[in-house]
Amino acid sequence: MTAPYAAFATAGRTLAAGPGSRRLPAGRSGDAGWADAVLSTLARSPGVAYAIGALGFRPDAPATALLADPSRSTVEPCGPVRYAWSAPTEVPPRAGYADAVRTAVDRLATDPALSKVVLGRWLELTCAGDPEPAHLLAALAARHPSAYVFGVPLERGAGYLLGASPELLVGRRGRRVRSTPLAGSIPRAADPVEDRIRADLLRDSAKDRHEHALVVDAVAEALGPLCRRLDVPARPALVRTDTMWHLASPVAGELREVGPATSALRLAQLLHPTPAVCGTPRDAAYRLIEELEPADRGPLTGAVGWLDAAGDGDWAVTIRAGLLHGRELRLFAGAGIVPGSDPGAEVAETGAKLATMLAAVGAAAPRPAEAAVVA
Repeated sequence: MTAPYAAFATAGRTLAAGPGSRRLPAGRSGDAGWADAVLSTLARSPGVAYAIGALGFRPDAPATALLADPSRSTVEPCGPVRYAWSAPTEVPPRAGYADAVRTAVDRLATDPALSKVVLGRWLELTCAGDPEPAHLLAALAARHPSAYVFGVPLERGAGYLLGASPELLVGRRGRRVRSTPLAGSIPRAADPVEDRIRADLLRDSAKDRHEHALVVDAVAEALGPLCRRLDVPARPALVRTDTMWHLASPVAGELREVGPATSALRLAQLLHPTPAVCGTPRDAAYRLIEELEPADRGPLTGAVGWLDAAGDGDWAVTIRAGLLHGRELRLFAGAGIVPGSDPGAEVAETGAKLATMLAAVGAAAPRPAEAAVVA
């Protein structure tokens, strides 16, 4: 296996840090001092244009950043992925996940302090050979040219984080700042007519529009005090990926001041985690997630992106993602649970989201569950 490199690719641009790139001292994901240290290191590093990094789901999770090696600026193309993977192990099984959703819905009904929680489940796979991180990254870039495609080697022993996120947490260029929160989703259909019907159902769903509004309000509340102007759409738009329809609201504003406190990385720390991956209120959602999810998410549903010496950058939400440890691959997907959420629908939604990464790495999806399991 060759040494993995870091990359963050968007439509028309790829930023990469080669295997020999300098790794900055690890920090904590919610530590503003660490973010400022990354920025100041960039300012003192002639010839280094940017850093690529990743934040974990929780503020005390490890954060990593690498200074870019300008010798690599593309994700190398590759042929089709042909690795042999084991049948995925579901953690928890679909029935267990449906039970967790029911528990969350009950808690939402009895706890007036809790409005939404995002619950996830994992798939765990083993490869018969040695999967090359660069090969998997190239496969993701080829399949998802409009997504935020990323690969980041984490701290020693923590694995390789990779994925193709459809969601921009925050982007900054000078005073201009933007965020495109996604919340409210429905799996796509193979038949074009049925697919359009599903999109219309999502657009008109009071439950999904409520879920979406919680996220947009949180983004606007966080960015508003920092901006002299902030434009928030009155209605969400429909955005599609290969497996999902999402409600999306492009939020854009103009910062009052530009400096270390408003670098793209500091703004990512301010916004993360939004109710789209955690819930609201944040602390109550964290507690319920810890109670109901069987494992720590680590870097999954964190944030990943790049930062330059001026403080500009783009940070995406670490969704449609996986964590590779040697031959072991762990995939994660979550769904927003609000009053009225249906356990069977949330099982289907997370299954559709997991299909993005399964297809990219050339693995088969788990066999469909019996309807009675999640009813």
